Amino acid sequence: MHSILPGIDVLLANPPGWKNSRIGLVTNHAACTASFKPVRQALLEAGFKITRLFSPEHGLDTTGADGKEMQDGMDLLTGLPVTSLYGNKLAPDEKDLAEIDLVLFDIPDIGCRFYTYLWTMTHVMEACAIHGKHLVIADRPNPLSGRLDLAEGPLLDERHCSSFIGRWNIPLRHSCTLGELALYFKATGSSKILQANANSFPLEVIRCHNWQRTIFYPQWEYSFVPTSPAIPCFESALLYPGLGLLEAANISEGRGTATPFRIAGAPWMDGARVARLINELCSSGVFARPVHFKPTEGKYAGQQCDGIMLHVNDPSVFKPVWYGWLLIRLIKKLHPHFFSWAPYPTHVNYSGARHLDLLTGLKEAESLVAGSGENGIEDIARYTDPGDWRNKVAPYLLYEPFANEQTN
Repeated sequence: MHSILPGIDVLLANPPGWKNSRIGLVTNHAACTASFKPVRQALLEAGFKITRLFSPEHGLDTTGADGKEMQDGMDLLTGLPVTSLYGNKLAPDEKDLAEIDLVLFDIPDIGCRFYTYLWTMTHVMEACAIHGKHLVIADRPNPLSGRLDLAEGPLLDERHCSSFIGRWNIPLRHSCTLGELALYFKATGSSKILQANANSFPLEVIRCHNWQRTIFYPQWEYSFVPTSPAIPCFESALLYPGLGLLEAANISEGRGTATPFRIAGAPWMDGARVARLINELCSSGVFARPVHFKPTEGKYAGQQCDGIMLHVNDPSVFKPVWYGWLLIRLIKKLHPHFFSWAPYPTHVNYSGARHLDLLTGLKEAESLVAGSGENGIEDIARYTDPGDWRNKVAPYLLYEPFANEQTN
């Protein structure tokens, strides 16, 4: 396989005409070149005129706790000022952009709608539209692949479920790159701001080199750069769109352990029984085994939990959202006197209310989890259907193959 390069390496190898413009860089420490050098450092060493940094949730160093407000600061690596876009504002304002000619965005994504870096990008897009700034997105491969046959819904209900963990009508697992989504959002006018200012800001996407839609992260890189505290490895990223739904229930999703989003449990859970049922019902691409763990933070911190660990043995057929629905249904059914829904307070949702609605994009989602049938799998496909997403996004896809993807 030819070497796969993220957009930032392509940019560095082919310096653009705007290299000496005053640049605002939206980034974090997970954004590295192919040789693992921090992007902000590589750009400065290459002579790009970076004047200000902007950081998303978890901060520039990617170590901030989930949902915790991040403050402005100074970057120890470059000495540049850092404006937080997960603090008292979610987008650059007029003052931030007054002495900036161009905004460059480079933050790794993990292909899940409720992972917030995507929505930071949309707020940056709107700010550039309002203030007429050139926006350049250094694209990166989707670590979960770009296979549209593996995209999973539901599509987000904007009227009832729009929030910072899902603003617009896309599937939960979208199977696109951030560059592709940016092109789609601008062309389709996903917000009133983008509709009204679509022609006021140039949008440029620097494509990745040699990446194809069928490729998963381990197929092009052996070492995964953690994108946030709870996504330390590829398998956590792959399971996140499903096990992330556990945030809305009184079940530990593994925060505060070495394997976040790969395990699920509680002090009252029968892990062996849950694992056995999952493996009996359907083990397409995954195997569940019982485990015991004691988280150091989050739900049940310091308490012994009984639970399961999911081992994905075939990412090419595994559908994490489907399994997330199944897991919640099984736990709820087996432990009716212990299971309960739980709020999940964050900087962008102080009360933590309606968290399952906001995660799934479905109004009154808690009422849908009960399911139907003896084993609870009959109607899951209805809630994980991505609808007509493949056709809607097709004109904005940048990478092949389109038609000859593998299918389940």
